[in-house]
Amino acid sequence: MNKVGFFKSIQFKVVAIYTLLILLAMQLIGVYFTDRLKTYSLNNAEEALKSQSRLVAYNIGESIKETRENGGNPNSVADEVQKQLPLDREIREIDVIDENGVIMASDGDHQGNVGKRTTYKLIMRDVETSTKPNAYRRTDQENGERVSIVTAPINVDGHRYGILYIEKSFEGVYAQLWKINQILATATAFSLLVTAILAFFLARTITKPLIQMQRQVQAVSRGNFSRKVEMIERDEIGHLASSFNNMTQKLRDATATTESERRKLKSILAYMTDGVIATDRRGNVILMNNRAEELLGVHRNDVTGNSVLDLLKIRNDYKIMDLYETTDSIMLDFSDEEETVLLRANFSVVNRENGSFNGLIAVIHDVTEQEQVDMERREFVANVSHELRTPLTTMKSYLEALHDGAVHDPQLADKFLEVTQTETERMIRLVNDLLQLSKLDSKDYEMNAQRTDYVDFCDRIIDRFEMSKRQNIQFVRKLPKQSFYVLIDRDKLTQVIDNILSNAMKYSPEGGRITFKVTRRGDKIKTLISDQGVGIPKENLSKVFNRFFRVDRARSRKFGGTGLGLAIAKEMIEAQGGEIWAESEWRKGTTIHFVLPLDGGGE
Repeated sequence: MNKVGFFKSIQFKVVAIYTLLILLAMQLIGVYFTDRLKTYSLNNAEEALKSQSRLVAYNIGESIKETRENGGNPNSVADEVQKQLPLDREIREIDVIDENGVIMASDGDHQGNVGKRTTYKLIMRDVETSTKPNAYRRTDQENGERVSIVTAPINVDGHRYGILYIEKSFEGVYAQLWKINQILATATAFSLLVTAILAFFLARTITKPLIQMQRQVQAVSRGNFSRKVEMIERDEIGHLASSFNNMTQKLRDATATTESERRKLKSILAYMTDGVIATDRRGNVILMNNRAEELLGVHRNDVTGNSVLDLLKIRNDYKIMDLYETTDSIMLDFSDEEETVLLRANFSVVNRENGSFNGLIAVIHDVTEQEQVDMERREFVANVSHELRTPLTTMKSYLEALHDGAVHDPQLADKFLEVTQTETERMIRLVNDLLQLSKLDSKDYEMNAQRTDYVDFCDRIIDRFEMSKRQNIQFVRKLPKQSFYVLIDRDKLTQVIDNILSNAMKYSPEGGRITFKVTRRGDKIKTLISDQGVGIPKENLSKVFNRFFRVDRARSRKFGGTGLGLAIAKEMIEAQGGEIWAESEWRKGTTIHFVLPLDGGGE
């Protein structure tokens, strides 16, 4: 058993839990404390500013009254404002605004505003309606400084002379709050350190007896039933140790009873060349030998207790009672993309003394090689030999004729050799097509995908065919003017289009027309290639992409076809995420459609 790392141990978990709990508590307390402290400090500073504004407003009101009633010094109001500035260094601005919204006096830095009418809507509202000091908060847009604004009405003996505007910086209050938060963070860190140390020692008192028990469990798992776990304390862990000792005793008795039976079964199953699976009466796996593991590709520990129907992958076709009653063998296909595995399963019933079912014994035979050889032989003989018969017969006939004397006639010999060479090339094409299909089937190829302008790509292929054509055939292009981009393997798609166009030219009559059309369909690009040839009968249309299928075998051989071109095209189109199909009407021509996904919207 692997040693448990510290960060996965219970000791670490206990320390982490205690530390996180303290951290959570300190965070909650800290958030609440700082929020309340901030609110209290700002409100307290604001109230102090209000009180200060009342005193300043009264003094300024007296100066205004004296000036207006007794013809006092007109500058007395401005002097009174200047006197208030030394009271608090954090005051940024003091303005005296009369009942018409005109600034009567201001502090030294804002003397230029005297005599101007204020445009601050907040001040104008307070000039008209304020009966007591009002406080507002804002942030200076130029330097980000947080300030408090207080407007206090200037009333003397029941007569209103305007309002007092005071703006004071709150940055000093926020600086004090920042220092308090630093102190609180330091205290939290210290508390977490102390908590972690205490939790570490507390966790050791719990984990130490568990570690001792773990060592004893490892000894039991190795088959040593003689050792017992020492009971350290009479708590839950102590009771756990006692229960483990009782379990060990029962395991020792059960092991002694089953060991002799196990040896018997092991000696029988170990040397069997077939797989053996035993189940209980419900069909759940209770035993399987090594050969069964190899054939099914599983480990007995992973499937013991699972249904044999799931193990053999026959749940959709059989029920457990069907296996009890069957007398025939069942074929099992465990093939995948890389390997073919064919098995044959035979079942026998295990009965109790009273005749009731007690389980099943399944014997698994590997018939992969036999079935594969038979299948490959049948397919190869049915297809390849059929395709090779005609050219080989033709070559044999002409070679015999040459051997019998035709070789001495130069004109006749050249003709016979030309036919022999044509048939040889046809067989070579057939073999090459078979090799290419074999690679596609086994996925033994790589896609060299490139982002390509599909319209230009198709245009170039049609140009090549028009330049090399020997028949009187007209190509009709219906290509969009804008560019559409696809992610394709250019070589493989060129081979697909070449094959389709070659077929169209082969079967098109003299003076016929081949239409090549490209259109967009949502996030795909659709290609249509149609000819005016003989077409394909409706009953054969679904078979045109099958290997070795040809509507007119004699005509196909005349043009050198192998019956594999469209099958290869289908494999290549689907490998690039596309789809291909055919439409045709007998004696009216054939149309091949295929679609490919556009790359990133296509444009």
